[in-house]
Amino acid sequence: MTEVEKMRSSQLADMSAPEIQVKFEKAKRLLAKMRCLSTYDAGYRPLLEELIPGIPASSVVCPPFHCDHGDGIRLGENVFVNANCTFLDGGYITIGAHTLIGPCVQIYTPHHPLDYVERRRPLEYAYPVTIGEDCWIGGGAVICPGVTIGDRCVIGAGSVVTKDIPNDSVAVGNPARVIKRN
Repeated sequence: MTEVEKMRSSQLADMSAPEIQVKFEKAKRLLAKMRCLSTYDAGYRPLLEELIPGIPASSVVCPPFHCDHGDGIRLGENVFVNANCTFLDGGYITIGAHTLIGPCVQIYTPHHPLDYVERRRPLEYAYPVTIGEDCWIGGGAVICPGVTIGDRCVIGAGSVVTKDIPNDSVAVGNPARVIKRN
């Protein structure tokens, strides 16, 4: 199994492996070019489509945007990602159709070993994050590794989501907790 396959399947993977470093480099070069453009510039969309293969034409990712790989991001139709978002996509990040992501939202899939000696090595896990359809993730929210947010959820601005959120919920706070069910 390759290090990329390990990373994508939530196994401990070596982040210093050349195959992963090539992916990091490609993403960082594309992101650097994108930072000089707006969503209205002719050259922006082709760069975005190279970064996030298969992104629907109806979905928008506003610059500046940051990610580790790009090809670990899966967006549904009519997804809107506002400016200054960071998606660390060692594990897959899947966002359902018609979901709105506020500015400065951070979605993390990497998880480091808890043992400090093991943490000194360039090894990490990556746990996928899934956000359902018709959600609204408020600005500055942080979505932690392995979290699933159900359909039609609202996550309050600045919330830190550490656990799964069921469908039709409003969740706020640090850690985020459900305060309302629709």
